[in-house]
Amino acid sequence: MITIDTISKKYGQAEVLNVKSIDIPTGQSFGLVGNNGAGKTTLFNILLDLIKPSTGSVTSHNIEVSQHEDWKKFTGSFIDESFLIGYLTPEEYFEFIGDLRGMNKADIASFLNQFDEFFNGEIIGKKKYLRDLSKGNQKKAGIIAAMMGNPKVIILDEPFANLDPTTQIRLKTIIKKLTENKEITVLISSHDLTHITEVCERIVVLDKGVLVKDLKTSTATLKELESYFSV
Repeated sequence: MITIDTISKKYGQAEVLNVKSIDIPTGQSFGLVGNNGAGKTTLFNILLDLIKPSTGSVTSHNIEVSQHEDWKKFTGSFIDESFLIGYLTPEEYFEFIGDLRGMNKADIASFLNQFDEFFNGEIIGKKKYLRDLSKGNQKKAGIIAAMMGNPKVIILDEPFANLDPTTQIRLKTIIKKLTENKEITVLISSHDLTHITEVCERIVVLDKGVLVKDLKTSTATLKELESYFSV
């Protein structure tokens, strides 16, 4: 269970986030949508203790994230390229993350083999540093690294951005497989309403930092979202 309690964030007099309460049950696939400036990345950054809220708290599996670090042991995330270590090759980066997660080289190799199709021959064995990969390939590496070590919580900010259509489809398959495991809580933000309604069972809409919709995904959800954002 992740509990967001009276979270707000101000920069000077400007309030960019004000969310009274969200409870995300263990095993839920949770989608976050909103226009630019809605507060999606700010909320994820608070969930990951990358920035401090002005008020309120976030609790993940009974651990308040701003007060203790034990939640990091079971949380995988990728927000943007700053999460990568640019002077490492993808192989070195996966080994680094795997080691942090208690995986040996055989575990890491076995894990990465699952994603050969997703990598499409563009990540492993190219003798390139992460900083020299395209934005899309950097994102591929970051997303897969976030899934290493059997995390209980996975947080992905705009995972479909910068990916070509084939890779987006493959990523949806990967996420759907993840969400079948009801012990893993997956949180995704996206501007792509079609993709997020396909992979998330619940979707929350933020508008200027405020929660305006909290929907259980159904066949009508995409139309409802399109209607909301068309006004």
